[in-house]
Amino acid sequence: MSFRKVVRQSKFRHVFGQPVKNDQCYEDIRVSRVTWDSTFCAVNPKFLAVIVEASGGGAFLVLPLSKTGRIDKAYPTVCGHTGPVLDIDWCPHNDEVIASGSEDCTVMVWQIPENGLTSPLTEPVVVLEGHTKRVGIIAWHPTARNVLLSAGCDNVVLIWNVGTAEELYRLDSLHPDLIYNVSWNHNGSLFCSACKDKSVRIIDPRRGTLVAEREKAHEGARPMRAIFLADGKVFTTGFSRMSERQLALWDPENLEEPMALQELDSSNGALLPFYDPDTSVVYVCGKGDSSIRYFEITEEPPYIHFLNTFTSKEPQRGMGSMPKRGLEVSKCEIARFYKLHERKCEPIVMTVPRKSDLFQDDLYPDTAGPEAALEAEEWVSGRDANPILISLREAYVPSKQRDLKISRRNVLSDSRPAMAPGSSRLGAPASTTTAADATPSGSLARAGEAGKLEEVMQELRALRALVKEQGERICRLEEQLGRMENGDA
Repeated sequence: MSFRKVVRQSKFRHVFGQPVKNDQCYEDIRVSRVTWDSTFCAVNPKFLAVIVEASGGGAFLVLPLSKTGRIDKAYPTVCGHTGPVLDIDWCPHNDEVIASGSEDCTVMVWQIPENGLTSPLTEPVVVLEGHTKRVGIIAWHPTARNVLLSAGCDNVVLIWNVGTAEELYRLDSLHPDLIYNVSWNHNGSLFCSACKDKSVRIIDPRRGTLVAEREKAHEGARPMRAIFLADGKVFTTGFSRMSERQLALWDPENLEEPMALQELDSSNGALLPFYDPDTSVVYVCGKGDSSIRYFEITEEPPYIHFLNTFTSKEPQRGMGSMPKRGLEVSKCEIARFYKLHERKCEPIVMTVPRKSDLFQDDLYPDTAGPEAALEAEEWVSGRDANPILISLREAYVPSKQRDLKISRRNVLSDSRPAMAPGSSRLGAPASTTTAADATPSGSLARAGEAGKLEEVMQELRALRALVKEQGERICRLEEQLGRMENGDA
């Protein structure tokens, strides 16, 4: 009789999330209250950026990752926008460059000093003006240097060359309604978008053409999201007609029916998906939720496999995700999220439990590095390239550094069988002392050990005497207490 496997084998089945200790959180941050379904947070291996409340304009905070604890209210911000900041995104090819979109209809690109801000930053490196309404979406190209996408409430998508401050492509006729989000594919040849008209579109930005479209991907009226996966499939989150939250997986070659569709719950917060192409795990965070659900995407049905849920007490206002090259490889950390509360940012670490101290190459395949694969001009000319990969093995630090201890004792002499007194082996001269014993240093070592032993014995005798004395005192006190209770005293 054969038993069918009930549990699916996966190395990510036991991934668990854990918030860091309070002293490693970023406290007293006034997170923005603007009503926009953005993540409000962006993070890279050097800096954490959070959109904050600002009077008379828009601002965001940029903190070195090491600056944990309470953040002073006077800490300098990036405050060049004249309206609230809606979205921010770090450049994948330069950890000191960040772009921001705002209600003032502009996109600004900023150069952050290497050690962080020491005074308010009001002058951007470049201002990109082309939108007629507020700019709510910013997305850097994954492989081409200085190529930036922006989408606004004017339903227009613009592609910029930040290096020359010029508008490369204007896509103003593809979206009839508000754009909810935009996501580049693995090599940046296409992007997908989710729109208020309930359609998911796959667009070739250089030709300005619609490659594929799925109307009513999710039938609910609430905001939806669409992201490209590494193999070219599209993952969406949205709502059903009955306002239940849904996840779906689509094949761009055939958008008639989803490959998989799952219903989660009936909460009303927009679901923000974060995708890790190295592990094929999607983390789904709902705005206003207090949980992060994670799913593994595989080639075999049902394609979307639920792994686990990280739950906490406080609801999340926003969420940032650390790129793979910023994780602690030696602790088997496969993701790190920066959860925004009302007045603080709390890192949450996702770990695969492993007993071995060695580098786990199955958890850390080569990942996208900080080097651009193309220049902007090459991408415009029609070239495509996958991200340049780097190994994370160099980032691995062994967790336990053990000191090498050498025993100077002659092991062979100890393992010999006992011989009769006065006899010798193989004609060797008889001797009852080892070489170590014969040396002056050996006798000194023995004398030192004997001195230490005597000190320990003296301390032990003193402790015994103290214990005995205290025991006798306790007996006397107990007798006295007994007499007092009996009225004898």
